[in-house]
Amino acid sequence: MRVAVFTGSHAGPPAHAAAAAAFATDLARAGVGIVYGGGKVGLMGVVADAALAAGGEVVGVIPQHLVDDEVAHPGLPRLEVVQSMHERKAVMADLADVFVALPGAAGTLEELFEAWTWGMLGLHAKPTALVDVDGFWQPLLAQLRRMVDDGYLDAARLDALGVVEDAAGLLRFVEGYRHPGRKWQKV
Repeated sequence: MRVAVFTGSHAGPPAHAAAAAAFATDLARAGVGIVYGGGKVGLMGVVADAALAAGGEVVGVIPQHLVDDEVAHPGLPRLEVVQSMHERKAVMADLADVFVALPGAAGTLEELFEAWTWGMLGLHAKPTALVDVDGFWQPLLAQLRRMVDDGYLDAARLDALGVVEDAAGLLRFVEGYRHPGRKWQKV
């Protein structure tokens, strides 16, 4: 199994870096591979370094313009260089069995929401989850509950989004995951 990890290109608070390292280490020790954005910076680099140090499989996928900016992780055994951010996400989705978001910023949200939406549209049936470090995702979850309350989001879709604290929680979530099916279906 491989997990696509979406996370920040900044390190954030020390507790977030520690949680990201522990998460990646625990996945590697469980024999779970990681697919991520291929960077050496921020939590992305922390995840890659921790998984590699634990003997895990790490696949980076990075667009050429970020390689040119010297952001690519130089120690990856496998780095796929693509031409665009769109291609990056498509390759990551193809390589991954699960999608997870650690703390991050706009790019992390964009990747998370695209993967989660693709599942709603039936483009895949892969689990998607949030690793809620120090309550980082609670404001977002409050907004998503508001979307359910106001009728914009089906409660089953929100219920299918995992909220976990660590790698063990993610693996339990994946084991029990049941995809809610496509949002739109012919009648």
